[in-house]
Amino acid sequence: MAQAHRIVVKVGSSSLTTASGGLDADRVDALVDVLAKVRSGGEKEIVLVSSGAIAAGLAPLGLRRRPRDLARQQAAASVGQGLLMARYTASFARYGVRAGQVLLTSDDMARRAHHRNASRTLDQLLTMGALPIVNENDTVATDEIRFGDNDRLAALVAHLVRADLLVLLSDVDGLYDGDPSKPGTSRVAEVRGPEDIAHVKIGSAGKAGVGTGGMATKVEAASIAAAAGIPVVLTSTVHAADALAGRDTGTLFHRTGRRSADRLLWLQHASTPQGALILDDGAVHAVTAGRKSLLPAGIKDVEGEFSAGDPVELKDTEGRAVARGLVNFDAKEIPQLLGRSTRELAKELGPAYEREVVHRDDLVLLGH
Repeated sequence: MAQAHRIVVKVGSSSLTTASGGLDADRVDALVDVLAKVRSGGEKEIVLVSSGAIAAGLAPLGLRRRPRDLARQQAAASVGQGLLMARYTASFARYGVRAGQVLLTSDDMARRAHHRNASRTLDQLLTMGALPIVNENDTVATDEIRFGDNDRLAALVAHLVRADLLVLLSDVDGLYDGDPSKPGTSRVAEVRGPEDIAHVKIGSAGKAGVGTGGMATKVEAASIAAAAGIPVVLTSTVHAADALAGRDTGTLFHRTGRRSADRLLWLQHASTPQGALILDDGAVHAVTAGRKSLLPAGIKDVEGEFSAGDPVELKDTEGRAVARGLVNFDAKEIPQLLGRSTRELAKELGPAYEREVVHRDDLVLLGH
């Protein structure tokens, strides 16, 4: 942990704001003090994934608690995101550090060109000595294209920037084998696989009610990152310095897998399918065992309304989702393609139809 060069740090709303909404300047400054010190020697790069935009916008808009409806959440985010960045900018300026804002939606990350642009922007910010501050673009994200919580976003950003370490900061100093407020529970120091926490009852969002994540989302995020070859430390914000120095704190999730293609990780964990394609047995085998592209000849039916470029699930005849991919046709075009060869379609409908319905480069197997 101490040797990690590029580190993604995620901090939640409850660590930055008051329960009633509004930024806590002292808390922001305390976090910035730690991050600025870590990168001061020039040996480490930090990417900060920060929640807090919606929570920061509550008090200025006269809202007593986080609204449930999307429109008012977006309004609060619109006001709060500016306040959040202004606070970070001023705080990092004390150390001569330039902060850069990066707002993402899951829809951006599943699409090839957008994904590539996000990767380049983050790399360039780091190359130029800036500290990227990433958040979900809550002002425009709809229910269909939301990450839902910044824990998962942080895991995917860690993979995107090829981080050596992900640190998830919370108001709890690690994963416990029970309710940490009750006697007799103990901290889980290390997790090497799902079996290590199979007995743990994982709680939901905290009492403050200003964020969306809880311990369940943090464990899920840690599992995503670990499976992609990135170790994760889960601890409290007050122990951030210990985590970044490699000292024993919180819960360490060891790597459980190796890096995969960036965009496919986003497609698997951050996309929301807009429909489904039902495949015959031969197509299921070709896609899953043969890692082939999906051709129209293997499709039996289509479900939902979607456009070319949208994520869709690929299902077997029993309705089980076996894969997810980006489709190359609108839903309304597909019925005329069912069960037909690309050569036949090209001859009848034109050369534009001599292509895969889902290319293998835009496809990820589920459960793999």
